[in-house]
Amino acid sequence: MGLGFERTDLGREIAALPEGLARERLQEVDRAVRRARKKKPKNDDASSGPEEEPDGDPDEAGMWRETLLARLHRLTPDAFEQFVLYLLRSQGMELKRVGGSGDEGVDGIGTAPVGSVLSTTVAVQAKRYEPAKTIGRETVALFQSDATAAGAEHGVLVTTGRFSEAARSAARDRHPTIDLIDGEALTDLCLQGGIGISHSPVVDEGFFDRFEAL
Repeated sequence: MGLGFERTDLGREIAALPEGLARERLQEVDRAVRRARKKKPKNDDASSGPEEEPDGDPDEAGMWRETLLARLHRLTPDAFEQFVLYLLRSQGMELKRVGGSGDEGVDGIGTAPVGSVLSTTVAVQAKRYEPAKTIGRETVALFQSDATAAGAEHGVLVTTGRFSEAARSAARDRHPTIDLIDGEALTDLCLQGGIGISHSPVVDEGFFDRFEAL
């Protein structure tokens, strides 16, 4: 996945897995949450307490990704930049925010660890877009130019939207290379790190089937 969190037991478990297995584990967690929500009994007694607001629970009706992206999109652009920097600092990056005139399209600048000895200078840009909006090659190319002007050797572009194939190609093939984090990857990172999401114990019923044949 490139970006990993180790703030929770679940995060440490997933971070230790190879990328493919880590994504499968995240999908398992997603499916388990959806099953738990479907099994959760509804309280029809309106007098028992105030009705829970859907936005208060990121897993409501199994739509936690959409709820999380909607909540992030409601942040102001400045607040979203602060959130992105917090997210990246949580995995060991040392970043300072760059704002106001003269930031050259760079929202954060600092260093990111490369192994246990080396580090690299990294520029960060946050794009708080509609989740359905697609970011094209031009935006990535412009950020690459701005990152170079800021003296960065690498870049991270984070959005609540998505990236076109041309944008992904430019991010890989042009210097400096850019790590692209779209809305889906952003929600995966939040789930993995327990950032803005509450994990509840969920019993995996199917796990125990393997012992019936022993």
